[in-house]
Amino acid sequence: MNLELEGRNVLITGGSKGIGFACAKAFLAEAAHVAITSRSERNLADARDRLNKLITIGADLTDAAAAQAMVDRAEQQLGPIDILVNCAGSAQRTVPDALTPAVWRAAMDSKYFTYINVIDPVVKRMAARGRGVIVNIVGQGGKVASPTHLPGGAANAALMLVTVGLAHVYAAKGVRVLAINPGLTKTSRVAEGMKAEATLRGVSEAEALRQSIGRVAMGRLAEPEEIAAMAVFGASPRASYLTGVVIAMDGATVPIVI
Repeated sequence: MNLELEGRNVLITGGSKGIGFACAKAFLAEAAHVAITSRSERNLADARDRLNKLITIGADLTDAAAAQAMVDRAEQQLGPIDILVNCAGSAQRTVPDALTPAVWRAAMDSKYFTYINVIDPVVKRMAARGRGVIVNIVGQGGKVASPTHLPGGAANAALMLVTVGLAHVYAAKGVRVLAINPGLTKTSRVAEGMKAEATLRGVSEAEALRQSIGRVAMGRLAEPEEIAAMAVFGASPRASYLTGVVIAMDGATVPIVI
């Protein structure tokens, strides 16, 4: 299927590894122009080595001014941003007894505001131009509470509301906004999360992972490329009536309508 993305300008936050990197690779395969951002210059250099024609921009997106400057730089190098994929930031998984107000605040800074600080300037520019798509990679923790992911889940829940709210506000101005909620996916973030799960359950990290996979109806972790495929389709003109939705990709782990 021709997704009609050739020549589109795509900005991907958190694009140097995991799902974000898989998205960058998938958009490049569709002949789009792609810029990614990360706080880690080392990760950006590695991404450039692995993908040709990739523009990389270092930025700490928890800082609103730095995020604004990153967006300006991306548009200087790419041109007007047609598609924004947000995949930056992750909240540290913490067992409930270790939670403090500082941990909750850090989760919002790391996951929520890294998205908001980029969405705000981009969605306004898209609206002024009368076109654009924003895809937020969020997470099922915003719908299904996990004892080790409560602060991060709260940030995810807030991002889902932002997604559907902005979709409603900007639909008439030609901007689509949607979210994808991955479940367990084969990334370094899941590996790090198993440490907290192992502590809470009193088992090894390997056993915590085995138990977690056992709750997935499909019996395996998602591949980052599988999440990226949905992001690319959702951002394409082929999905031109898709907006204001949150798409669950958890391998049927939660068999209820939510």
